[in-house]
Amino acid sequence: MTATTSKRSAVHGTFTIERDYPFPPERVFAAWAALEAKSQWFAGPKGEWKQKHRELEFRVGGREHLSGTWKGGKVSHFDSLYFDIVQNERIVFAYDMHIDTTRISVSLATVEFKRADGGTKLVLTEQGVFLDGYDDAGSREKGTQGLLDGLGLYLKSSS
Repeated sequence: MTATTSKRSAVHGTFTIERDYPFPPERVFAAWAALEAKSQWFAGPKGEWKQKHRELEFRVGGREHLSGTWKGGKVSHFDSLYFDIVQNERIVFAYDMHIDTTRISVSLATVEFKRADGGTKLVLTEQGVFLDGYDDAGSREKGTQGLLDGLGLYLKSSS
């Protein structure tokens, strides 16, 4: 990760990730909606990141905050605002990310929960802008894939 504030820039990126979970949409959706559940899978990588603070107000107009410290001492901040929530079907939120005090990105994310083959097809689409020299190099998509892997493990372990 690099961030430079002497040169202003905006680099855009979009990705879509699809996952199939052998659980009904109500169960998969609930893992996004409750603080206790989301705390089990939506976090930085174990051994590399330690949570500092977490809040979740899951409602249209509600906010979410998650911050943590990385090995080496840098602090990441995730701050989101929920724009659209359709129970068991869709979540739309915007969020920005900071490393220490530097904003590195702003994103719009849509998570869709579709009933499929006795389970759920989750479709996550993210549109982001990486700011002022921050070189993402695909790490946001890779990190999101890791979060969705963690969601799958959480769903299996809590059944």
